[in-house]
Order: sequence, then C-alpha cells, then structure tokens
Amino acid sequence: MAYTTDRIRNIAVAGHGSTGKTSFVEQLLFAGKAIDAPASVESGKTVSDYTPEEIENGMSLHTSLSYIDWQECKVNILDTPGASDFVGEVVTAFRAAESAVMIVGARAGVQIETLKLWRRLDNRNKPRMVFINKMDEDRADYEKVLADLQEKFDITLVPIAVPLGAADTFSGVVDLVNQEAWFPGGAANPEKPGEIPQEAAETIGQYRAQLIEAAAEGDDELTMKYLEEENLTEEEIRRGISEGLRANKVVPVFCGSALQNSGIKIFLDFLSWAAPSPAGVTEIAVDKEGNESAYTISPDEAFAAMNFKTTLDQFSGKLSFVKVMGGSLTPGAEFVIDRDGKKMKAGKIHCAEGKKLVETTELCAGDLGVLTKITDAHTNDTFHAPEVFIHFRPLALPQPVYALAISASSKKDEDKLNEHLVRTTEEDKTFTVTFNPETHETVIAGMGELHINTILDRIKKSQKIELETRPPRVAYRETITKSTEVSYRHKKQSGGHGQFGEVHLRVRPLERGEEYHFANEIKGGSVSKGYVPGIEKGLHEAMEHGVLAGYPVKDVGIVLFDGKEHPVDSSEMAFKIAARGGLREAMKKCGPVLLEPVMKLAVFIEEQYLGDVLSDMSSKRGRVLGQDQLGGGIIEIDALVPQSELLRYAIDLRSMTAGTGSFEMELDHYDPVSGKIADEIIANSHHEDREE
Repeated sequence: MAYTTDRIRNIAVAGHGSTGKTSFVEQLLFAGKAIDAPASVESGKTVSDYTPEEIENGMSLHTSLSYIDWQECKVNILDTPGASDFVGEVVTAFRAAESAVMIVGARAGVQIETLKLWRRLDNRNKPRMVFINKMDEDRADYEKVLADLQEKFDITLVPIAVPLGAADTFSGVVDLVNQEAWFPGGAANPEKPGEIPQEAAETIGQYRAQLIEAAAEGDDELTMKYLEEENLTEEEIRRGISEGLRANKVVPVFCGSALQNSGIKIFLDFLSWAAPSPAGVTEIAVDKEGNESAYTISPDEAFAAMNFKTTLDQFSGKLSFVKVMGGSLTPGAEFVIDRDGKKMKAGKIHCAEGKKLVETTELCAGDLGVLTKITDAHTNDTFHAPEVFIHFRPLALPQPVYALAISASSKKDEDKLNEHLVRTTEEDKTFTVTFNPETHETVIAGMGELHINTILDRIKKSQKIELETRPPRVAYRETITKSTEVSYRHKKQSGGHGQFGEVHLRVRPLERGEEYHFANEIKGGSVSKGYVPGIEKGLHEAMEHGVLAGYPVKDVGIVLFDGKEHPVDSSEMAFKIAARGGLREAMKKCGPVLLEPVMKLAVFIEEQYLGDVLSDMSSKRGRVLGQDQLGGGIIEIDALVPQSELLRYAIDLRSMTAGTGSFEMELDHYDPVSGKIADEIIANSHHEDREE
C-alpha cells in the first residue's frame, strides 16, 4: 500500500550482545504477518541474520533492514549488531532511524554497550525506548533493571508495560495505557488479551500513577489539568507521552519475552501512535560552498535521498540502501549523485525483508528502501534532483583501532586479494585498506580482532586464498639534536663532460612538528640560481632515509650559504648528488635520534577495571592525562602512549575488561626514543632490510 511521510516509523533495534535483539525482531515481523513463524537464532533462518558468517557465528554482524505494516503505519526495522567491533553498523542505523529501542536483559540490566550506544543517541538527541527482555529467565527482575536504568541515566523513565511475575512465575504483561493484560500464547502464537489479575491491581495502579504524572509533564496544558484533577484521559496520556518522547524528555519502558512472543503487541501499538515519524525532522545539508543549513524532511521538497549503506550481492549486484529525504522516489526517476555530478536513473525500487527484496512503486519522503545496480554509488552519497544541489553530512563513524599487515601466501593471489579488500571497504566504512610506501606493506584496519577476522575468513572461504598477517611495522622517524656546518663536493670525471658540484650547508634541529625548512643565503653567485632546485631535490632525497635505521627524517632546518660550480661540468644532477651527500654527512655529526609516533588514546571502561588498565598503561610507557566519570560506572581515561605499544591493544583491552572495554586513538606527536628500545628498533630495521 502507499504510505505518507507521517505514517512512516523508522526504528533501530540496538543493545548489548545476547540481549535478544534478533529474536525480538523476529517477533515484530511475525506480529506484522511479514513471516509465517518466528525462527530461532540457532536455526540460522532468521530474517535479519542471513549472511553465512552470521549464521555460522550465531550473532548479528551487519545492520539489516526489514519492515511491517501495523495499524496503517509502515514500520521500518533496523536490526543492529551488539558487539562493539561492529559499532559502525549501529551508527548507520541510528542515522537512518528517527528513534531507537534499546533491548536490555531482565537479569543482566545495563551493560557497557548499552551505555556506549546510549551516549551515541545522546549525541544526536535521538528519542529512544527501552524493552526489558527475557522476563522469563532465572533471576529476572523488572524493578531492579528499572532502578539500574535510573541510576546510570539521569532520565525520566515511563513504564508503558509492566510484567506479571518474573522468571518461572512470569505470565504476561500489562498495558498501562489501555489498562489490560496480555498473555503469551507461545513463540509462534499471538498474544491473548485478558483482565488484570486482582492480586496485581495495587502494583499496576502505582505504575499507572507514574505514567499519568509523566504524561502531564509532556505538555503545559496537561500539567495544569493534572495539578487540578490528578488524572488524565487515555487520549491525554497518549498526547503527553508522545510529545515527551519526540522531544526526548521521557524514555518509555516496555517488557516481555521475545522467545515467548510476550510484550510485542503493546510495543507495536505504541509505535503507531507515539513514535516520531520522519515528518518535520531536520538533517544537516551542505551546499557547494560548504555552508551548513537545516534540511527538513518533507514530501514538498525536490527529490533528495541519503545513501546510508552499501552492500554487494552476488545475485543483485550493488545494493544502495537509501533514506528518501525530500519528494518521492519512483522507478525510472532521474537523479544526480552529488559527489561527482553523474546523472543516474533509478531502475526498480525495493523494500527489504532481510536478504529478500520486495519490489515497490514508490518511496515517500522519510521511507527506507533499496536501489539496485547504481554502480557509481557509494555510502554517504546524496542523490538529488537534477535541478538542485544537496549534500547531507556523512556518517560520523569511529576510526579503526586494530591494524594488521596482510599479504597473500601466493604472489599470484595478490591482485585478487587486493580487489576483495577494496570491495569490502565499499560495504564497511569502518574497515580501511592502505599501502604504506615507507614499510612497503598493505595494512588493513578495523574495529577489533573479531571484525578483522570475520572479513578475512569470508575472503578466504569465498576466494580460496591463503593469507598471511602480522602486526604492521611502525612508521618511525629520525631527527637531529645538534647543529653543524658541512662542505661536500661531488666530482666525477668519466670522459667528456664530468660532474661537479660543491655545497656548503648549515644544518640545525627544528622544533618538533616544524618538519623542514630550507633557505638559500648564497651571496655573490657562487652557485647559480638555476642549480638551487636540484639542491633542494637532493636534500629531500637525503631526508627520505635517515642515517640510523633508514627512516624518514623530520624537523630539520637547512641553510645553503656557499658553494662552487664549474663552467662546464656542473649540472642540476651534480648539485643534487652533492646536496644529498652533504646532508647525510651532516646528519651523522648532528646527534641523530629516533622518533616514535605517540598516540592520543581514549579508553572507555567499567570502574572495576580501572586499576588493571592503568597498570597496563604504565607498562606500555603510557602517560595518563586524566580521567573522566561518564556516569553509569563508566570511566574515560585519556593518555599518551607510543604506537608500538598499542599494536595489539584491541586484544589486550578486551582481555583485561572481559570484552567490555573500548578505545579510540589518533596520532598526537613524535617523541625521541633512545637506549635499549632504540637499539632494538635499529636492529630490527636492518634485519628487515636484509630480508627484503
């Protein structure tokens, strides 16, 4: 059926791993009659976990899109991974959705990924709900989880559904808005309505009073009425909660058991009347001059769509997952890709049910869908009508933190390997492939060991390629610590014209980060100006390989203050060779030292692991800059640590924090390194040179 923007609901299902997100999505699809029966994760037949690696691992590794029709609304459901290695997929879903539901275990409560994802929602001021899942598990405790949520997040929690019993006494949930109970009929049967048990009436009454009070806070008019009458009608409750959610002032809380198909109907009903539609939501658009402005999602705008995800399918080719921001998208419509101005034509348009594509006739503003075979499209592209230019700000993705140097075991497989690595970067923007000309290595980087291993396993199995991986070499630098003057003559006679060039150089160390400075102070024309470019080329060549271990040289100031030339034998080449030799001689006299890259590190851990992480950081020659309490028992540690100590930090931190810690890092500066550490670096460099 055709939908309008106000009847679209885009929701991201997120949370810590093993909280039951995929099972929850299966029940949403079953309730919406998109599937005949819900499948278990163990069966490998769920709609949202359909790739071979997801089926093999029994966990979500990618964000998948599916949809249902519920009470004349189209509900687009984005099922996201729970492992921190795949946070890029969650960022994609948060960008495409107007709201999120955080799945929290009724026994485990708030876990570290819940906290980290909650912060990402805060950064976007994104409305959210909570579904407390697994109420039928041993030691499930609804009130304890509510208290945990309240303690870790300074928010107004609004229970919409509360459980009848817990663990082995769990028998259903109560809809506080409609004041009726819903009892599970089993995993593959609809829930059944009924009366609220008498023994639960008092507790339900207390929760309903909280609901009414929270609804009153969502609207000034309702606040006045509540203060006068201490009650609201069902319609007024709906209005107050809906406005509070859309303004991100309240967090509605649901509960149930995905495996028993319990609590699903109340949640879906709530989405239809309370969850925000895309209508009127703003995004940041950038014009050709780089100026930012607010763009409002509307059917009245010229066509524009954001390509928020790209996948490569062996049968359908390139799939572009788009969110229509303005106008509508129909088959055959012409549009322009903002990145390169190329005109394209939409073929068939699809909605997605996991890997299954369902052809449709239109995507309205705010809707999510899939375009096939737009070969020039990339993630973060904006598609727009030919008569306008629109570019939406790209996804705010985290930087990769775990790197490996990679090569094919057989030289004949190198091209095939590189081709598939590059293809993977099209699908996964948190995975990068670079060639380091200094170390002559192809380096891949991702969000963690699991992330990298998943990608490499897929390539090995699909392409039958044997791979070799190792920690990447660190890009050290060399510099000098003293000043000197040097004269260097290059003279060569070989019959006919010879080669002659003499340079007098003054060499000094620069402040860290100044890189390089050259000045020509020759007076009287002892060296012609035409030879100076050759001299600079020679200096640059000398700086490419230092005298200690062959690493590039930085932070050196050079003055050319004198020299000699020959009327016949001098040439630009001769002076280039002279300058190169002169600088190398100077560097030997100037107290050369090694420089190592130092990274700015931000580590996010639970408070209980603070001592272990700080001790480990000290052993890695790290310098702690400070600590920050982020709330919910989470601490951020900021530090400076040499890059060579962090090559396996993704693995080390996971081991120290039982898989809960995460970190971000970026290059900060270079520091001198000496003594035994420097000796080892130099020895390793010479060994690698001999091997090559």
